[in-house]
Amino acid sequence: MPQGLNMHRTTIRRTLQVLGLIAAMATLAGCSAIQARREAQAQPPKEASVMPGSSSRNNTTPMESAFTCLAKSYGAVKVPVVSITVGDVKDYTGKYSQAEGNAITQGGSLMLYSALGKMGSAVRLQERFDTRIAELELAYADRRQLGDGKLHAVEAGKPQVPWVPYFGGSILRSDYYIVGGITEVNYNIQSRGAEFSVSSIGGKVRTFTMNVGVDLRIVDSRSLVVVKTVSMQKQITGTEVGAGIFRFFGTELLDVNMGSKNQEPLQLGVRTTIEHGLLELLGAVSGLNAQPCVDYALKGAHNAEKLQAAVDATTQPLLQAVGPAPAEPAPANKLVESAKVVDIAEATQNTPLPVPVNAAQNSGKAGANGSVSIGFEPNKSSLDGMAQQALAELGKGLAADRQKSVSIELLTRETENLPSAQRRQLAQERAKAVSDALVANGVQGSRIALEWLPDASSAIQRQGAGMQVVARLKVTEAKAGSGW
Repeated sequence: MPQGLNMHRTTIRRTLQVLGLIAAMATLAGCSAIQARREAQAQPPKEASVMPGSSSRNNTTPMESAFTCLAKSYGAVKVPVVSITVGDVKDYTGKYSQAEGNAITQGGSLMLYSALGKMGSAVRLQERFDTRIAELELAYADRRQLGDGKLHAVEAGKPQVPWVPYFGGSILRSDYYIVGGITEVNYNIQSRGAEFSVSSIGGKVRTFTMNVGVDLRIVDSRSLVVVKTVSMQKQITGTEVGAGIFRFFGTELLDVNMGSKNQEPLQLGVRTTIEHGLLELLGAVSGLNAQPCVDYALKGAHNAEKLQAAVDATTQPLLQAVGPAPAEPAPANKLVESAKVVDIAEATQNTPLPVPVNAAQNSGKAGANGSVSIGFEPNKSSLDGMAQQALAELGKGLAADRQKSVSIELLTRETENLPSAQRRQLAQERAKAVSDALVANGVQGSRIALEWLPDASSAIQRQGAGMQVVARLKVTEAKAGSGW
């Protein structure tokens, strides 16, 4: 064998040995770094070392600054605070695999709640997604089982009780709620790539694109009118690059491959799309144009000057619609009421029933369920003038029509919360007052029967807005030959 060929092979062999030595040193350096990180976190004796990873942080998205912009816009034009809650935002894509489970997050509602929280005090959040604990405690309160370790005075001159008095109305209503779903996930809607090699030395590059779609709507909680719908989609791109060498140098083989893959997290794309849709919905219910805030967030280079310009563009439609500020304060918007913090128990304990509500209850006419409602003031058994008038008209009608029968429900404020014995006694006194009023207006006493009274275990029977049923009476048909 020629001497030059042997020298060439020797050079190649030494080169490969040097490359292998460098690779081994790099591997050892990496292992040393890992070991150092392991040693940085002290562990109790006889426990395996735990490798610390990256620290946790806020889960930010590209839409963070858009929420800052919109919240500032709310304050700039003094948009009234609205109460918003979230319903189901489900995964409707149906994408599922045995190995990896659901392809799309099942926590769309939770993402929406977190996004609403980024509006700060501009929006009041109401919990409606998981109310099991609150409903359980309300049930305990109804049965007088819920306490706070203190004694409470329910009524003046009566012994204090260990349960928490519940006067109703503690749960604030919502103005709007948001529902919808994740409706699309389309894989590899476009892909491209290139690969080249010369003498088994080369590289490759590949890109692919997929997308997700979200449909949301915001609904008026009182009228169930859909105020705004949005359908948003976002493309997600991934890249892959690589290089390699595969060659024989004489009897020695050199095989090296390197590469990397990068892709935007799929679920982060879903979160960003939900947040973009939420910004559009919030703009719709406030009369603002959210698009300038979205553009401000996506175009980067954030500074105070650009933020103010985005706020001005966002509030412009509302300012143009309202016109110049009036000399006198404008009346509050009827569709969005300002929130007022009041002590409901104090406000209703000694306040007469509102006239419109009382008029409806003491009208002497049958309601939707075929019964007549008679209202009483809390903790009182006497009939007011409106109730007496209603019973007079009802009694005369029943006396004139002997074949007529009617059910009568006795109601009072939901704020009335008495011990069971006292509650039953007061209900009996109220039933007697109604019965006496009917007899005084010509109804035969034998026609009046007591259908229901609360017992010791009876929970409060709520009816209507802030009312409860305390007793039920039944006026039956007159018996034949009774002389009436």
